[in-house]
Amino acid sequence: MGIWNDRKLIVNCLPLTESERAQFTRAAKGMPQEFVGDPAQRGSMSWTAAVPEELKAKATAVIGNIAPEECAQCPKLEWLQTWSAGVDKYQHPGILQPGSMLTNATGAYGQSVSEHMFAMMWAIMKNLHIYAASNPNAMWQDAGRAISPNGKTALIIGTGDIGSHFARLCKNVGMATIGIRRNLAVEAPGIDHMVGFDSLDDVLQYADVIAMCVPSTPTTRHLLAEALADGAIRGAGIDVTEPEPLPEESPLWSEPRCLVTPHVAGGNHLESTERRVIAIALGNVRCYANGQPLNNLMPLKG
Repeated sequence: MGIWNDRKLIVNCLPLTESERAQFTRAAKGMPQEFVGDPAQRGSMSWTAAVPEELKAKATAVIGNIAPEECAQCPKLEWLQTWSAGVDKYQHPGILQPGSMLTNATGAYGQSVSEHMFAMMWAIMKNLHIYAASNPNAMWQDAGRAISPNGKTALIIGTGDIGSHFARLCKNVGMATIGIRRNLAVEAPGIDHMVGFDSLDDVLQYADVIAMCVPSTPTTRHLLAEALADGAIRGAGIDVTEPEPLPEESPLWSEPRCLVTPHVAGGNHLESTERRVIAIALGNVRCYANGQPLNNLMPLKG
């Protein structure tokens, strides 16, 4: 048992199997760890997390997407590991104490989200969204010319885990790829040509497909939002909206060229995603116990 045992406590909300709990116990190297996740949630489309009342005063680390207001109820909390890639709600001032560490599950969702994006792209190219919308009305009607991805160019805005996965899928069907990212020094598999955000207007003219894989920030919010309304693009596939759920009165629901899914591209829809989330958390527990830098550190605002 380490000397930290009287002042460190990991509250693990992951829905782990017994063998996985044993792995986390070994990774913690004697650091106390309370497993409060419900194994019955394994395989469900969403997981829930909460720190039991009796552990809030002791918890120094929490693994799981607890409610933001619950963070303030854990006065010793120095590290929060989410099972999501998005962490916006935890980055606002006052949620986590200054100096606290926030890590996410970036790297777990690339396959799931990119495959969903790719399916949406191909559905729009082949007019499948139009035919699906016609089914309730029993409309036996040709939707017109289709498009092949072969020989086309995809402009991928944001070339992290998701964007890079999407680029590789595009390359597999004969597409060229242009990537946009802030740090041009970082290469991304699947990207033929990388440019900065300041070059977005210059490269738009070359794009047959535009894929956005960026976090919500002041510089990316509502990017290209008007393109569908003014007819500048053939169609749009949208999985994330503002607000969520998308209001019933939103014109997007009745837009025949828009394919909307209810924020399901990621989540736990693939078993492999769950395994990757758990692996990321396991690696960070090992780092935490050894006093090493954590992976996937995210900045706090303000």
